[in-house]
Amino acid sequence: MRKALAQNPNLLRTMVGLCFALIFMLSYAVWGATSNPDYFMYNTSINQEDIVLDDIEPDYDESNDETTWRWQFTINGTNLTWVNFTASGLSEGANIKMLNGGGLWSHEDLGVADARDFSCSNDCVNSTAHERLSANGEAAIIALTDPSPERRSGGTVSAKSIEEARLLSQKAISHTHSPTLVLVEIVEKGNKSTQPLASFSYVNEELSSVQQFKVDAVTEFGWAVAAVVGCFSMVLIPSFTVYFAARAKEARNAVKLEEVQSKLHPEEE
Repeated sequence: MRKALAQNPNLLRTMVGLCFALIFMLSYAVWGATSNPDYFMYNTSINQEDIVLDDIEPDYDESNDETTWRWQFTINGTNLTWVNFTASGLSEGANIKMLNGGGLWSHEDLGVADARDFSCSNDCVNSTAHERLSANGEAAIIALTDPSPERRSGGTVSAKSIEEARLLSQKAISHTHSPTLVLVEIVEKGNKSTQPLASFSYVNEELSSVQQFKVDAVTEFGWAVAAVVGCFSMVLIPSFTVYFAARAKEARNAVKLEEVQSKLHPEEE
């Protein structure tokens, strides 16, 4: 460091100037990227419909000793996302089923808040028929028309304008699930006469808003400056510390040298 400064007396000033120049350029780049990004966020509005499962006469299969309650209905397939079938008051070992010719994605952990190491994109199974066994008198089948998260609850798109963002957002969520005929049934062992409590609901979503992704530019600018200053400080502070320590040592040596010379040549004082 001392040799470099001896060869170039303006090196220290050059390094400080370069530091501030880089801080300014990097901070401006971060600020520009956050203040006018190419990402847009879209939100969807949710419309949930509940199907009333009326009281019906069960079918009793004497040969298998099973009682079956069965309902059949159609649903709205436009931008269909969620399909839920739940039942309670079931006997031990009861089985619930949901059938749809268009195929649905489901898994036992889907909809479970504390499910661990679960991703519907990896674990859900696409099938035209899903079924569950009762536990503690209850059972539920929760299914999706597509495991892709961009079709439900909003998402982000990359676009050059708000008009393009709206088109891409609409394209991301627009789909029609077909066929829309759904069959649900409950099968219990034995000759049952009391119908379990069953409910069915489904969710359609539509585009509600699209807005450009924005952050607090002042805050981000401050963090950017702090990060850059911190990085350069880690490099420059040790170097400057060594430099000033060397200068201080050199000054002390000069003082000692003067003292020695004064003792050797007292007549010159």
